[in-house]
Amino acid sequence: MTALRAPPEARAADAGSPEPVLSLRKLAVEFATQGRSFRAVDGVTLDVFRGRTVALVGESGSGKSVTIQSIMRLLKSPARIAGGEILFRGRDGRRRDLAQLDERDMRSIRGNEIGLIFQEPMTSLNPLLKVGAQIAQAIRLHRPVSAREADAEAVTLLRQVEIAEAAARATEYPHQLSGGMRQRVMIAMALACSPVLLLADEPTTALDVTVQAQILRLLRTLQEQLGMGVLFVTHNLGVVAEIADRVEVMYGGQIIESAPVDGLFDRPVHPYTRALLASLPDADAPHVPRRRLAVVPGQVVDPRHVPPGCRFEPRCNFAIGECRTPPPVAQAAESHEVRCLRWSVL
Repeated sequence: MTALRAPPEARAADAGSPEPVLSLRKLAVEFATQGRSFRAVDGVTLDVFRGRTVALVGESGSGKSVTIQSIMRLLKSPARIAGGEILFRGRDGRRRDLAQLDERDMRSIRGNEIGLIFQEPMTSLNPLLKVGAQIAQAIRLHRPVSAREADAEAVTLLRQVEIAEAAARATEYPHQLSGGMRQRVMIAMALACSPVLLLADEPTTALDVTVQAQILRLLRTLQEQLGMGVLFVTHNLGVVAEIADRVEVMYGGQIIESAPVDGLFDRPVHPYTRALLASLPDADAPHVPRRRLAVVPGQVVDPRHVPPGCRFEPRCNFAIGECRTPPPVAQAAESHEVRCLRWSVL
């Protein structure tokens, strides 16, 4: 049995169609605390297409994980979706606004048509259940198969995510596996029902660089097999260069630059994006004793106290008085947008 393969109805629905599998349109998420509310996500718009990977990048506190939780409708009080649309095109080709679905309909989509990989598998896996049983449980939740068939498919999935001695590993508990193996188990669970969309919330953050490279290669291979769209959340621009087709740079709850991955790395135009790229170590540069890496000055904007204009203005070395008014979204190049008043003169 080959578990990870796009089902015929998904391939038929997607054939020849340029429509995205996921479209966020002016998504807004509010948190209500101490008698007032503030927006952690404010007007996010982006598209994810089948067979393509969109990277959502930015510092911690930018709103990336809240965006992912909104798509899956996993927000808990005091958070709520305050506006916008979450348009999802499933296997049947229908486009639905996930923000308007009731919980019963969302349960049929979570883990089935949309998979989710969490940041830390040790806190996401059930420590009291063997990993094979957890994968089988995810399969039986959405598909009419017997317990024996689900168990066998769980072992197949473990093999396909390149876990050696898969049958033996399926009988082990999460604490008996390494960090890299636990993340592979999470990937197997997320892809158990061959989703059309995968959301990956910093899935390589807790891994060393060697295992991280293996996980990224595995995700690319599995994406090719399934033809699924991927929204990949990370703060690591090195990961972005490895896996993404398009990059959405997020700051203060807003998308401030959006571009194809090559265009973003070749010609970043927002001061924040340029500062992030400048802070990366250059492996090709000659060794300079005591050389200090560039840093982005200041702190990430507090969503409870956002500046009246550009969210990055208090930290920007190029800010002028006009930056204290909200900047429009400008077209920097084909398929390259930026939310900055001064991008063309920097």
